[in-house]
Amino acid sequence: MRGQRFKGGLLGAFVVLGFLAAAMGGMSPVSAGTDYPKTINLAPGDHVSGRLLRVGLGRSVVINLGEDVRDVLVSNPEIADAVVRSNRRVFILGNKAGQASLFLFGQGGRQIASFDLAVETDTTELNAMFARMIPGAQIRAESVNGSMILSGTARNAADAQRAADLAARFVKGGGDDKSTPVLNMISVEDGEQVQLKVTVAEVERSVIKQLGVNLAGTIGIGNYSVQFNNQPGFTVNSNVVNQGDLLGGFMAGSTSLAAQIEALQRDGVIRTLAEPTLTAISGENASFLAGGEFPIPVSEDDGKIGVQFKKFGVGLDFTPIVMSGGRISLRVKTEVSELTQEGAVRVNLITIPALKVRRAESTVELPSGGTLVMAGLLKETYKQDLNGVPGLMQVPVLGALFKSRDFLRQQTELVVFVTPYVAKPVNRSKLATPDQNLAPAGDASTIFLNRLNRVYRVSGNPAAGTYHGQVGYIYE
Repeated sequence: MRGQRFKGGLLGAFVVLGFLAAAMGGMSPVSAGTDYPKTINLAPGDHVSGRLLRVGLGRSVVINLGEDVRDVLVSNPEIADAVVRSNRRVFILGNKAGQASLFLFGQGGRQIASFDLAVETDTTELNAMFARMIPGAQIRAESVNGSMILSGTARNAADAQRAADLAARFVKGGGDDKSTPVLNMISVEDGEQVQLKVTVAEVERSVIKQLGVNLAGTIGIGNYSVQFNNQPGFTVNSNVVNQGDLLGGFMAGSTSLAAQIEALQRDGVIRTLAEPTLTAISGENASFLAGGEFPIPVSEDDGKIGVQFKKFGVGLDFTPIVMSGGRISLRVKTEVSELTQEGAVRVNLITIPALKVRRAESTVELPSGGTLVMAGLLKETYKQDLNGVPGLMQVPVLGALFKSRDFLRQQTELVVFVTPYVAKPVNRSKLATPDQNLAPAGDASTIFLNRLNRVYRVSGNPAAGTYHGQVGYIYE
């Protein structure tokens, strides 16, 4: 008898536990760990009113009821659809992103339950992908009114950008052009700053040569005379003013000759150097311009003329992103422009200069302190013209009097060095300004010693180490 009571008690215990589990299962309407449940169970007598039910777009939710359902009403069938498969089971299908209301009625028109439906893109898989692909980040994706919102925290800007890229791929819709907009509201724990040091070096060499004879005169033969004038035509360097002339003349009776030799050789070297340094927060943009602006007249209404300004000089624009391992993804654009008369436009009495531009743009990934060299920006121009009198210019030796030569050769090379650093805080006492220890010289030093600033001498033993070679700002 004791054994039978023990057996019966154990069986009763299993029955009670089973009933409690079933009751708890019926009381738990959503699955754990997701906002988009697959199944909702309602026990007999449960009263649900105005409860939010999220349905994934293109997916379904099964509602199991504890009593028979007689009628189902959906406020907007385009948003969601309800299918009754049996007296106690209803399928809710998400058709289109939006909101709707769902009402379930039982025997005699009594309302069993009502839900506020929110049909959005199911982000459960995307959140799981964040946890798998970006360990250590607390990033969550939510769908609101057809938009994807990313919230939470990331360790650095690279993880935040990686999450935004994953979300953009997730909502693209299998290659459809109509993708869901993604709003990135992720907070970065450590807003790392990047310091970019750029060195722009350009060397230009030009050689111009001009040689021509302006031969004019009159040849008299009896009662007849012949006049001629042979001017050299410099077509390559037409804007170059030649100031080197050699004049000569000859006169005999009615015959006179005048010769003007125009000769020019110009060698020029131009060096352009700029070293801008910028600092920007990871993921933000920074720009720099060392140059100026020149006015351009533009037409406006009622025949008026306005003025717009065009920038020129050495420009820099970059966007850094600090990635894991101290590496920096860098998108950099640099430009060197200057005013030139080649291609200038003249309108009435106004001459609008042209711009000579050298521009480079690149996206690379570098370690902190690594250097990117954008070189190969080499330009070489070679032009040469021979102009003269046909036939006469072919005569040996004397043909040089009837022809002119115009020669131009230009070589330009531009090199840009880009070095990003992960910026660290520094004490103010370790910084120095350019005018530190700079003081004007006294009247006596300026007049008798030609000094513009004071010269300091270190008394006692100097610091270890000395300078060797040519040092300083100006040296000969």
